[in-house]
Amino acid sequence: MAAILCVGHSALDTIYSVPEIPTTPTKVLATDCIESGGGMAANASVAVSRLGAKVSYCGRLGNDAAGARILEQLTAEHVDVAMVRRIHRCQSPTATILIDRHGERLICIYNDPALDPDPSWVPLATIRNFNAVLADVRWPEGAARMLDAARAANIPSIFDGDVGPVDALRDLCGRCDYAIFSTAGLALASGAAAPGEGLRRAQALVRGVVGVTLGADGLLWLEGDREHRAAAPRVSAIDTLAAGDVFHGAFALAIGEGNTVVGAARFANAAAALKCTRLGGRLGAPARTEVDELLRVS
Repeated sequence: MAAILCVGHSALDTIYSVPEIPTTPTKVLATDCIESGGGMAANASVAVSRLGAKVSYCGRLGNDAAGARILEQLTAEHVDVAMVRRIHRCQSPTATILIDRHGERLICIYNDPALDPDPSWVPLATIRNFNAVLADVRWPEGAARMLDAARAANIPSIFDGDVGPVDALRDLCGRCDYAIFSTAGLALASGAAAPGEGLRRAQALVRGVVGVTLGADGLLWLEGDREHRAAAPRVSAIDTLAAGDVFHGAFALAIGEGNTVVGAARFANAAAALKCTRLGGRLGAPARTEVDELLRVS
């Protein structure tokens, strides 16, 4: 059984279903409300666990009630949280999210500036226990430390290049084997609006594969000077929240199991598509049997 390490952000989300996301100041009556754990790396770790692999989450939380709730939810999903640091006099990350009837979302995130970025406490020797390492952009210092450790140990590493500081995006994508951006993250890192041009510019920064997730259109990536695309299964989406995180977790697992980029992309596309058919962010992450069945029929 493969073992995956996910490094980066975790949060406690409050998710409201609304008919429309407002564009002007107003009051909105929600039709549903769900509490769920969130955060890019934490969501990915839950996705990996539900897909049947061993997984550890490495990150920082406040020593508060929200932090305790986040750890409780991760533990309930069989995620190893031994590499989580609790920081005193600090609030754990939280987010309030509106999801409309089309499945699109508006996210308001709070990260306490007191969330100490120092990664020196992260035990590097543990890296050899994993088949792949996934890191997000929300904790650049921790991501850099673990991506470098993975490179030194010859363990495949994946970077989730979502929206973040440009310098961090550009630095971290140069430390990994697979840099998989969101469209907005790629535009920031590359300075190009078009995904194809963005990949070509970003390729100069990446030592391995560079790709971009395109939502319902799947994954576009470069290997050498060749452009490749893996289409996503067609589904009726009701909630896109955490779909990118599920994709990255599934992609990291597939790479850790020895798959090619094509195989990993197909597997991750299917996992993310299934998640989009269910409300509740990462609560909709699928089981391995569900992904295998979707791949069989699509």
